[in-house]
Amino acid sequence: MPHKITLTGSATGSLREYDRYVAFDMREKGSPSAPKGLKKSTFISYTVFVAKKAFNKTGLTKKSIMHEKILIQGEPTLDIPINECPGEVGVICFQITVLPNKNDKKDSESKEKKETKSQISEAYKAQEKVALTKPGEKPVSTSPSVAKEGEQEAKALQSEPQQQPIEKKKADAQKKKLTNQPRGTHDLLDFDEIIVPEAFLKTRPNPEKTQKVIDFVKRTGRLDEPLTIEKGTKLLKDGYRRYIVAKTVKLDKVPVVYEFQK
Repeated sequence: MPHKITLTGSATGSLREYDRYVAFDMREKGSPSAPKGLKKSTFISYTVFVAKKAFNKTGLTKKSIMHEKILIQGEPTLDIPINECPGEVGVICFQITVLPNKNDKKDSESKEKKETKSQISEAYKAQEKVALTKPGEKPVSTSPSVAKEGEQEAKALQSEPQQQPIEKKKADAQKKKLTNQPRGTHDLLDFDEIIVPEAFLKTRPNPEKTQKVIDFVKRTGRLDEPLTIEKGTKLLKDGYRRYIVAKTVKLDKVPVVYEFQK
């Protein structure tokens, strides 16, 4: 039965592409202790061979593989020609996983905590407002003008008894619809409805920054920020990088912020 090997770290050299697979080098520290009389190894170098299909599923690129932390599970081999395997040990990979970045995880958790606190605060404010404007309650006033304003508000509430429940239902439905979306999102829009200006199509976003957003979507299931869309025309005004990411990971709906036409 063949031995199994697990490696953790980043590529130490550039990605090499072949017909049906890719290869890159990694290294790990050697054994912390060795039998007396043997020289302690400082590190062991490996050359990892991955099928192109499995590699493409990770979303890694030639540049990002040297910066992302990855987990390799495979089998060691010594049968690869030396010109293709500069490492001391060749590894035939049967599973490759991109490990989450600690800083991104902390930022995501911090953002979610802030959003939760904000939602709780807004809920308390809404409850206080309803309590202060209940029909039948006498408005607290210190002057005739304040009392008059209170009476006008009470009349307005009594004249529209059915409007409040309808608006509340709409607001609740909207909140439910935007659960787990980036802060500031106005709506969720079908990806196919967005119109991209020609000026954006001529540009190419930074691959490394784009890859970070792709990794964020894979971890959280959502974009990190909403796209800015012109209300009415559905023309993309800002967020072309996130548009590219949504297209890459095949999101059906994307969070948007509306910008009104001037």
